[in-house]
Amino acid sequence: MGKPHPVELRERAVSLVEQGNTHTETARRLCVSIKFVNDMVRLRRETGSLAPKRQGNPGRGKLTGVTDWVQNRITAQPDLTIDEVAAELAAEHGVKVHRSSVGRLLLRLGLSHKKRLASA
Repeated sequence: MGKPHPVELRERAVSLVEQGNTHTETARRLCVSIKFVNDMVRLRRETGSLAPKRQGNPGRGKLTGVTDWVQNRITAQPDLTIDEVAAELAAEHGVKVHRSSVGRLLLRLGLSHKKRLASA
């Protein structure tokens, strides 16, 4: 995902439109798309601000509601595999996710899931 346009450019676009220029003239003058100018005028009208919105994942996902359950389950039975945890999530909570999603959750929780050989 690219970086948002600077606030100064956003302000210049809205300012030119407010001075009476058309959206097409403003876009051509600032070397931006007409859609950008339309979006900035609409953003100023709706929010009163030209600050860019936060980019990226806001932290919501399928596993957000079951993180405590996963943590308790791994603590209670540390030899579970990621596939077993994914299967239990589907059976008990109706949450169908790929095993890689479960693995990323375990990493975020700080739970290592690497199998260790028993010492002889």
